Amino acid sequence: MADIRITGRMFNLTRLTLDTNDQHAIRQKLTQMLQGTAAYGTLVIIDSTVEQELIALIQLLASLDLQPVGVIDGILSNQARAIQFPIFPTDKQPLQRIKATHEQVLELPAESAKDTAENAAPDEAKPSRTISHVTSYHNEILRTGQCLVQDHGDIILNAGINSGSEVIASGNIHIYGSVRGRVIAGLGGDNAARIFCHSLEAELVSIAGTYCVADDIPPHVLKKSVHIYLNNQQELVFEVLEF
Repeated sequence: MADIRITGRMFNLTRLTLDTNDQHAIRQKLTQMLQGTAAYGTLVIIDSTVEQELIALIQLLASLDLQPVGVIDGILSNQARAIQFPIFPTDKQPLQRIKATHEQVLELPAESAKDTAENAAPDEAKPSRTISHVTSYHNEILRTGQCLVQDHGDIILNAGINSGSEVIASGNIHIYGSVRGRVIAGLGGDNAARIFCHSLEAELVSIAGTYCVADDIPPHVLKKSVHIYLNNQQELVFEVLEF
């Protein structure tokens, strides 16, 4: 008999809410939203408020390098059952996604025009692209039931986060206060992402899908200023910051 193993690995799922079944409009909007991002293979859960042709929608999302993994229980459930596509329960108490106090956007070159010209045939050369790196700054305590998300960069909080709250970033997360909620960095698989916090009492910390729940956080780092990162074995490392 083959062994069965359960490992401490978490995949970040993106909830895709659709209020239209116009596939042209969906493609156009998603193409615009995904431009310049590292969205390849992003796992998405479909949450539609209108009737959709589910198979066609799945094919559309796949053509945009998104990976649909299920639907939210509701209007698409019958179609999902018919093709044995996973159905996720609706949120009992959904988190309230709040806006950061302010954001700083930095345009970065994705590839230089020189590199493009050297690596492409003369008739294939394309102008260089830019991507936006966004840093979200938030000056208030993140309260229970609130969620702060930055899909394209880092988050810096000048206060703490309460239990039952959540901070999610594709890049690094800095929290200059007590951390009692969930902190998820490296959304989308950035193994180089890091977490810094003033006082660690988290319910969960995660970097690029590797996570640690409260009971497994090393006791010697609790209520300390901590730097968290992934080592070469993709294990979470907790380092106490000495001042």
